[in-house]
Formats: sequence, structure tokens, C-alpha cells
Amino acid sequence: MNEKTVIKAEYIAPCGMNCALCMARLLRKDNKCPGCRGDSADKSGSCVNCIIINCGYLKETGLKYCSGKCEKYPCRRLRNLDKRYRNKYHMSMIENLEYIEKNGIRAFVRSEKIRWTCPECGGIICVHRDCCSGCGRKVF
Repeated sequence: MNEKTVIKAEYIAPCGMNCALCMARLLRKDNKCPGCRGDSADKSGSCVNCIIINCGYLKETGLKYCSGKCEKYPCRRLRNLDKRYRNKYHMSMIENLEYIEKNGIRAFVRSEKIRWTCPECGGIICVHRDCCSGCGRKVF
């Protein structure tokens, strides 16, 4: 499979995760995850019940992403998620959110395409496996 880098704003979760890079979306042959903003019928139970995607503040305000506008930002759940992703996957949700707030979602998507595109084949680098979804090249 040679998935070319298709990263869109709708793949960016409220927590700052780029769902286009997730192994559940990239590497699964069947039951591919639609991403946090996708149809709930196709998501795992943990994704449907995610504290962040179901945040009352996001629902009340209509904001698409966690931000400094929330008095709890970054909340405990976001801080824990950020710490895990920094340590294991070379990604910071909080840095992603700060970039989005400062530069906008379009600039963030452009920067993500550059960062997560395989230089060998143009495929998407899977954040969870440190490898290209197209050619399997190891990264990081």
C-alpha cells in the first residue's frame, strides 16, 4: 500500500492529534478508524467515549480544538496524553494546539504534510510505528 500524504483539517482532533498519522487509520486492512471527527459508528468504544472529544466546554462554545480560551487548558487528560505522545511518538498535542491557535489550521496542515511525508516514496509516516505506511522506511 502506498498511501500518499493526505492530511486534511478534518483529520485534526480536538486534542491536537493528527488522526491521518494513526496506525488505526493507516495500517489496518479492515475497520479503518475514520478519525475523531468521523462517524461514531466506525470508531472504537474508547474513541467514542473520549473525555476530550466529549468535552462540555468544546460543545458549549462550538470550538473545534482545545485552546487557551478554556479555563482548564491544558486539562489533566490533555497533559497526560501530551506526555505519552512526547515520550513514545515524538509528537506534542499541546505544541500542535499552540501552533494551530497562533498560525491557523491551514498552516498547521501544511506543516504536518512536510513533517510526516516519507522522503522516499511520499507516503504518510505512521506516528505509532515510526515508519512509512507506503514503503515501510523507518524514521526517527
